Amino acid sequence: MHLTNRKALLLAQLVIAASAATLGCQRDASPAIRWNDAVVKDIQAWRGKHEADYRRDWATIEGLHFLSLGLQTAGSAQNNDIVLTAALPPRIGRFTVADDKVAFDPDPGAMLTINGKAPTSATTLRDDDEDESDEIEANGVSVVVHRSGGRIALRVRDPNGERARAFRGFSWFPISRDYRVIGRFIRDSMPREEHVVNTFGDIDTYQSEGVVQFTLNGEMLSLRPFTTRPKHLYIVFNDATSGNETYEAARFLTAELGEDGTTVLDFNEAYNPPCAFNPFTTCPIPLPENRLRASVLAGEKKYSGHVDPPIAGNQ
Repeated sequence: MHLTNRKALLLAQLVIAASAATLGCQRDASPAIRWNDAVVKDIQAWRGKHEADYRRDWATIEGLHFLSLGLQTAGSAQNNDIVLTAALPPRIGRFTVADDKVAFDPDPGAMLTINGKAPTSATTLRDDDEDESDEIEANGVSVVVHRSGGRIALRVRDPNGERARAFRGFSWFPISRDYRVIGRFIRDSMPREEHVVNTFGDIDTYQSEGVVQFTLNGEMLSLRPFTTRPKHLYIVFNDATSGNETYEAARFLTAELGEDGTTVLDFNEAYNPPCAFNPFTTCPIPLPENRLRASVLAGEKKYSGHVDPPIAGNQ
């Protein structure tokens, strides 16, 4: 064999070896998704916890009452400015909205607590978007301050109320390996704020830092998550099943971002927003880029009960 031919053969072998090494690195960078009995049990446990949390926190919401600037009385009696559920005392007190804050002056005759303690004077209430909110409670019913965009409301929970009693529960697609995928987070050059319309037409603001790219059933897709805390991704999306097998407005999915920039998107844990079954809840509408043309036949199905349209008044 001529020297030139030997050099050419050696060069070809080096190229093949380098290509194989590169391919190996690429495969290592996108590891196969983990799937076994333990994963299935984790999904089942997640669904169980989700159902318990939703029954407690969202199925019990009995009213959403928007406040005006200035002073207004509230209670179950019809002569209040804001008429609350009949399970509450005739008057729980007076709410005053000023400087984007809500002050509460309890009625002397009302048997109620704030954060488990009997109130002694007027107090400024922390809303339920804060790490610690202030909860007014009487006869097993709670009242908290809630914000929808720039508006302020009272959110009422009654575990024995009409909504809680009528709640029809949950329905899920079978757990499937096909809908558990690895995504890669593509970070924006800098974080940005997304102004998102909610189901009451108000504008809520979320921070977003990039998009997640992934392959689902052979199709390359992407979703833009909101970052509600470091490395925690909160995704609001809909897909080709929305309005048919699943809730028409949106479903939610959460995921944790790994140090290597990847995340597991398990659509078996995609779930309905509270507004899928309760008209007194406010939920974000998906960004245009989060409206998938693909069908995601995984996670929670459409609620089987009757769903009223969003109720934004003093109901």
